Amino acid sequence: MEEYAYILDYLPQGRADEKGYRKTPVALALGETEFKLLELVPKPDAGINVGDRVYIGKDAEKRDKIAAVRRRISYKELTSAAANELPYIIEDIVKQREKFFVDFFNRAEPINTRMHTLELLPGLGNKTMWNILEERKKRPFESFEDLVQRIKTIHNPQKMIASRILQELEERNEKYKLFVAR
Repeated sequence: MEEYAYILDYLPQGRADEKGYRKTPVALALGETEFKLLELVPKPDAGINVGDRVYIGKDAEKRDKIAAVRRRISYKELTSAAANELPYIIEDIVKQREKFFVDFFNRAEPINTRMHTLELLPGLGNKTMWNILEERKKRPFESFEDLVQRIKTIHNPQKMIASRILQELEERNEKYKLFVAR
């Protein structure tokens, strides 16, 4: 379960539906750890801004801006403003959780005899994958900067990961989910 989420869009008048507008304010958000897209019910008079990190965990007393998580939504249900904000929020989360994603490079394993998990990252081919596997045998990667220094064909690992997360959220026929919870 997500503890925190980032606001992608805030609709103070609510969402439009078949009968007009549901007059209930709603916030669209991205979960911080499982990258779930969520529709949140804000507390009355809560100052909510795009990009805010809000607590959505089980402890109701800690929830200062969000009353409830209404439901999980799909990428297609995002507003255009939320869809435009999404890549920036993903990149921010990847930067803030650098250790987790560097560990992904250190621990990624083969999916089967013909494909490795690393090959699912956009822009990372077979040769780069083998370079990563050889380098991590010498010693684990310590940061994105260390990865860039040791693997010359990788220039921006944060963007590679962020692109993969976005692909998974858009559900572009992704057979394998690396970062987004099912």
